[in-house]
Amino acid sequence: MIVSMENTTTSAIDKKLSQLRDQHGVVTLGRVLTLVILAQAGHSEAALEAANFASHEHPCRIIMHVAHSPAESTRLDAQLRMGGDAGASEVIVLHGYGELSEPSETLFSALLLPDAPIVAWWPHLVPGATPTTESIAGIAHRRITDSARHEDAFETLSDLSARYVPGDTDLAWTRVTNWRIQLAAVLDQAEPSPVREVVVEGSGRSPSVILLGTWLATRLGAQVSFLNFPGPRRLTRVTLVRDDGEIVLERPGRAVAMLRQPGQPDQQIAMPVRDLNACVAEELRRLDPDEVYGEVLTSGLREVRVARIVDTAGELTPGAAAFLASHGGGRQDASPEPSVASAGEVDA
Repeated sequence: MIVSMENTTTSAIDKKLSQLRDQHGVVTLGRVLTLVILAQAGHSEAALEAANFASHEHPCRIIMHVAHSPAESTRLDAQLRMGGDAGASEVIVLHGYGELSEPSETLFSALLLPDAPIVAWWPHLVPGATPTTESIAGIAHRRITDSARHEDAFETLSDLSARYVPGDTDLAWTRVTNWRIQLAAVLDQAEPSPVREVVVEGSGRSPSVILLGTWLATRLGAQVSFLNFPGPRRLTRVTLVRDDGEIVLERPGRAVAMLRQPGQPDQQIAMPVRDLNACVAEELRRLDPDEVYGEVLTSGLREVRVARIVDTAGELTPGAAAFLASHGGGRQDASPEPSVASAGEVDA
């Protein structure tokens, strides 16, 4: 069931929700959280689809604010989705125009579930330090961003690191969960030997490449090298350089990875790319701070030892150049390699 409301208020929306529940027997019992989505006009449906998918595992109330042009006359339109059109959730889509194009805590307060945790998700932009953004972040138990949507991964992660507070997380980190699981399992089973260098290959625009390399290097006490290739934002290969040989985990496609270890035959591993639905569902499984991500983003990025950044384009982004200068690593230019993924993909 979908109900549209034009030029309305949050008070009227709340009354309409109560009326619909009375008429159709839809209840809010079992809703475990409120998911607030701060979206951009023209890009909201993918985020809403992912939230609906996650709601089957985490029944919730979804409140999505879609920002339209601030130059238009101020008004608030709404769309209420319940029952089969909302997965296992109640969906409230707010279209803000003019002054209401900028979301605020006041706009959402009347629609939040009482005594339920709040998760705020910015699917398109890393939020800046504005009063309205900080007010929404202040009431949320978890705050989800996606740094892969920005051009300069190093600069974006540096900004997130400076403003990090417990409860923040990043879908760029969530996308490397399978890589972390496989690499940890390989090292648990391998013969003891120190790792001298971690080499992570992928797009220089992918923050997942930086986060995974930083996590591995700091945990293993090794230096890290980033091999950056142009093309889609993806992670393609991780090499652990040890005295007894190299351990290589490589995924040339989108579903199967190849594991190579000294003295063992090559092994194929099912490791499909994680889509947005799976990543959002994972983040909603926990409402406590992700301490490992916090350590990687703050102390990890500051303390990691960088051996080199190999740049195929011949020009580092400003953020990468600043990161390299602050860590004393070397720069190396190389010839680009063809990408195996289609343009526009964001995955790990």
